Amino acid sequence: MRNIKIIIEYDGTEYCGWQVQKNGMSIQQVLQKAIEDTVNHKISLTGASRTDAGVHAKGMVANFFTNSKIPCGKFPMAINSKLPDDIVVTGAEEVGENFHSRYSNKGKRYSYYILNRRIPSAIYRRYTAHVPVLLDVEKMKKAAGYFLGTHDFSAFKSSGSSIKNNIRTVKSISITKTGDIIKLEIEADGFLYNMVRIIAGTLIDVGKGKIGPDDIDGIIKSRDRNRAGKTAPPQGLYLDCVYY
Repeated sequence: MRNIKIIIEYDGTEYCGWQVQKNGMSIQQVLQKAIEDTVNHKISLTGASRTDAGVHAKGMVANFFTNSKIPCGKFPMAINSKLPDDIVVTGAEEVGENFHSRYSNKGKRYSYYILNRRIPSAIYRRYTAHVPVLLDVEKMKKAAGYFLGTHDFSAFKSSGSSIKNNIRTVKSISITKTGDIIKLEIEADGFLYNMVRIIAGTLIDVGKGKIGPDDIDGIIKSRDRNRAGKTAPPQGLYLDCVYY
C-alpha cells in the first residue's frame, strides 16, 4: 500500500469544520469521498489539524493509504475534478508508511485577519473578523511579544478539550497592518483548542484599551481562561502551513 500525503486549500465557510460530524457537512467527508471515487476503494483520511466551522486553510496536510497506481503528480487534478470549488488539493507526494499527518508534524503556522474599519465589508465578511473600533496596533504588537517562548497556555484554551498538557512553545508572532486589514501571524510547535482565536480576541481587547499590553504576562501565568479575551470569530482564521 502507498501512503499519499496531500496539501489542501479550502474556504471553510460552508462546512462544519474539518472533522466528520453529525451536525453538518465537513471538509474531511467531502474530500474523502472524492479520493475514494478517484482510487476506486475505501480509504481513511487523516488530517493534520481539526479546524472548526468557518475556519479556512491554505496549507492543510492529510494522508491516506491506497493501492492505486495513479502517479502522485496526477492526484491533485484527478481529485479536484470531483471536488466543489471551495476545496482544492494543491499538491501530493508519496511518503513513508510511518508518516502520519497529525502525529508526525513538528509545528503549525496560523494567520488571523481583522477588518478594522467602521463599515463592514460585503466581500470580506467571510474571510476577516470585523472590528469597527479603531485598534491601537502598536499596543497589540507590544502585547504579542509576551506570547513568545514556552508557556502553559491554559488561559488560552476553550473548554471541551481532553488534552491535559497545556504547555506549548510559540516560535514567532507578528502583527502587521495594511490599509484596513490587521494580520496576526503565529507559529508554534502546537496549539490548544481555540488557542489562536483566543489570543486574537485578547489582542483585540488590547487594541481597544480593555487590556494593557503588560497585563498579558500575568494572564498567561494565571492560567485562568476568564482573564483572557473572548474567542475571536472563526472566519478570520487560516491554517497557513504544517511543518514536518
